Amino acid sequence: MKTEPDVFSFEDLVKAPNRTTHWEGVRNYQARNFMRDSFKKGDQVLIYHSNVDEPSVFGIATVVREGYPDGFALDPKSKYFDEDAKKKGASPWIMVDVKATHRFKTPVTRELLKKEPRAKTMMLLQKGSRLSVQPVSEEHFKLVVDLGKPQKL
Repeated sequence: MKTEPDVFSFEDLVKAPNRTTHWEGVRNYQARNFMRDSFKKGDQVLIYHSNVDEPSVFGIATVVREGYPDGFALDPKSKYFDEDAKKKGASPWIMVDVKATHRFKTPVTRELLKKEPRAKTMMLLQKGSRLSVQPVSEEHFKLVVDLGKPQKL
């Protein structure tokens, strides 16, 4: 899961009540479908900061609530308001709840992953791949975890 740290960082998640929050605001159908169809309670996710000088994975969170309607799409006061959803009276968008579980001792930078031969097929590293939610294979997940040296929160 990608986030921009000036909007919501891994540290913001750690500081949230019970280290848990809803992951709202995903407004891309492919990313939404990953959350809706693939995320199961108990799944682990990598939290990646994008749009910074050194994009990196900073930690691990666990899905604590599977996909449910993102009601922010219906709230005109929300930055995630969706006029079309409001007209239809239902949100097509999904959010999940995640809980921070591990902080990486060593953030895993995009540059480090680019140099790692075992990571060359990661969706994150593919040209034009900008989705905020992306699948990660078990092999790639293990690689990132090994590089990050996670510490339990």
